[in-house]
Amino acid sequence: MSTRVEPVSEALLVERVVQLVLARAEGPGDQDAAGTPLRLLVDGHPSTHPDLLADALVVPLEAAGRPVARVGVRGFLRPRSLRLERGREDSDSLLHDWIDVGALNREVLTRVVDRQEYLPSLRDPDTDRATRVGYASAAPGTVVVLDGALTVGRGLDVDLVVHLALKPATLRRRTPPAEAWTLPAYERYAEEIEGAPDLVVRVDHPDHPALVHT
Repeated sequence: MSTRVEPVSEALLVERVVQLVLARAEGPGDQDAAGTPLRLLVDGHPSTHPDLLADALVVPLEAAGRPVARVGVRGFLRPRSLRLERGREDSDSLLHDWIDVGALNREVLTRVVDRQEYLPSLRDPDTDRATRVGYASAAPGTVVVLDGALTVGRGLDVDLVVHLALKPATLRRRTPPAEAWTLPAYERYAEEIEGAPDLVVRVDHPDHPALVHT
């Protein structure tokens, strides 16, 4: 299968993602699905700053008439005692056990469809305490914009996935020595999710993203 890489500006990247969301939201056969929530996942290594791309989508989506529920996966990590059960530097745990997938689906991704509400966060990852925030209402047509790392293929109930990709050499260069233990997880992950995201964006040069077309 041939692959074409299209360099884009940061502004054009945001525009393309918004177009992708709006096209999917219309539903098949141009049938308007304006009242149905859509769940978008922006995934990438922390050094790619998926949160910044997710944040940049809020205003243009709202300008296009879509309410936005902005949620971070970091607010739905499992308790520290479970995340670190096999040690503080276990790459297998990082890859498979850190995200509370059940809670994220139950409180956000499935709930926004079934009950038109969502929980903005469950647990503060720094204090390891419940955030105790209440449920927020989701207006018809809400787009949930979720950002995180190591999230694709984990069973999250999402409709669209944008993955910010790095070459192995870039990944190693951007990983601080104290976090070198995470590299095996991210390297395996890159192989596991190949072909899964709806849109892959190369961000080896942060100021010069490139869309990958297959």
